[in-house]
Amino acid sequence: MTKNELKEKIKGLVKQVYSKDAPVNLDASGEITLDTETFPVLGKFPELKTIIVNLFTKQYELFISDIQWVAPRPTTFRILMANGESFFLHYTPRSWVATIEGKKYYLASIGEEEQAVQTLARILSYGQKAETTAGAEGGTEKTGEEEVTPAEETPAEA
Repeated sequence: MTKNELKEKIKGLVKQVYSKDAPVNLDASGEITLDTETFPVLGKFPELKTIIVNLFTKQYELFISDIQWVAPRPTTFRILMANGESFFLHYTPRSWVATIEGKKYYLASIGEEEQAVQTLARILSYGQKAETTAGAEGGTEKTGEEEVTPAEETPAEA
């Protein structure tokens, strides 16, 4: 490859990167594209991606189904996990705070970050949420395969 060929290739790549319509694929021969993130909000908040990788792993996409930006101040995100459960991440000037099952974990502290990771592992081990529906007759609970109706209670005589 000559110097001029390299310059032309770089110019072509720069045009691809700066055009908003064409994605850049690094694996294709000749052309280079950047694949968009599974979660676009991570592109806007790179620190959030670092925190999520710390809480899960680099394979966080297997465990997270969606990331929602809930509030601008304090910057708050709802992380929806693959099993239907969710938790919140709040940005503070000092660190990130995870609210998981109603408990706050300050992620600047290594001990609390480890507790948050263990809590998330426990939540992931729950599996999928059972669907519940409320009927007119006191409600029925649907557990996936069969429908269960609670038994009627008779009042106890005093």
